[in-house]
Amino acid sequence: MPLKIIKLFPAETAISVVPTISRFFYETKENTAGGATLQIDVSEFLDDTGEDAAEFPKLNLNNSYFNVFINGVLQMEDNFAYTSGGKGIGNLMIIVPEGSEIPPDISIILEVINYDPLLKTEKE
Repeated sequence: MPLKIIKLFPAETAISVVPTISRFFYETKENTAGGATLQIDVSEFLDDTGEDAAEFPKLNLNNSYFNVFINGVLQMEDNFAYTSGGKGIGNLMIIVPEGSEIPPDISIILEVINYDPLLKTEKE
């Protein structure tokens, strides 16, 4: 058998990044003073449709993040702890720094963004 060149089949690779965005809304009921922690259970939030939230989404490892807005202002990341899950498990904890407070009737918005990278391979 004569020698021949083995040629790889040409292919093109494309990655598509698909975000899934979930938003949750809460209005404070009482004052939370500096040095305290405000824990809000998932069932106290409303979802984007105005219904009671049933579950917080899991964060995809290395492909997700969450934002917290208090009274419409994006807050610093280190003041929060997010736990995904349903009633009794899922919650958002806000650590209120000394010298700050969260008064009653203030809106808190939790925004969770998960990315699902999809790898497509197309043959030429």
